[in-house]
Amino acid sequence: MASSLAADLLVLLHLAFIVFVVLGGLLVWRWWRVVFLHLPASVWGVLLEFNGWQCPLTPLEQQLRVAAGEAGYSGGFIAHYLLPVIYPAGLTPAFQVALGTGALLINLVIYGWLLLGKRPMLK
Repeated sequence: MASSLAADLLVLLHLAFIVFVVLGGLLVWRWWRVVFLHLPASVWGVLLEFNGWQCPLTPLEQQLRVAAGEAGYSGGFIAHYLLPVIYPAGLTPAFQVALGTGALLINLVIYGWLLLGKRPMLK
C-alpha cells in the first residue's frame, strides 16, 4: 500500500514538474525569484526531450509499482500517462523533439516578454 501511494504521489510530482517546465515562466511574472528554479528545470526538461533521455523519476515510479505488486510499464512517463490521453500515436524521437521544441518556444516567448519590459515589476 505504501509503495503504491508513493508511486501515485510520484506521478503527481512528475506531472507537476512537466507543467512547471512548460508554464513555470508565468510564475516569474509574479515572483521573479522563481526564475532560479525554472530556468534549470526548463533546461533539464528540454535536454531530456531533445536527447531522448528517460527522466530518473520514471524508473523509480516503476520500481515502486512492482514493489506494490502492481504491473510496471515500459517506456517513459509521457508515453505511458500523457500520450494515450492527448495523442493517439506513440512517442517517436521526432515527436519527442517537437515536445522539447514546444516547451522551449513557450518559455522563450514568456521570458522574451519579461525581458522586453512588459512586466512593470521587472523594470
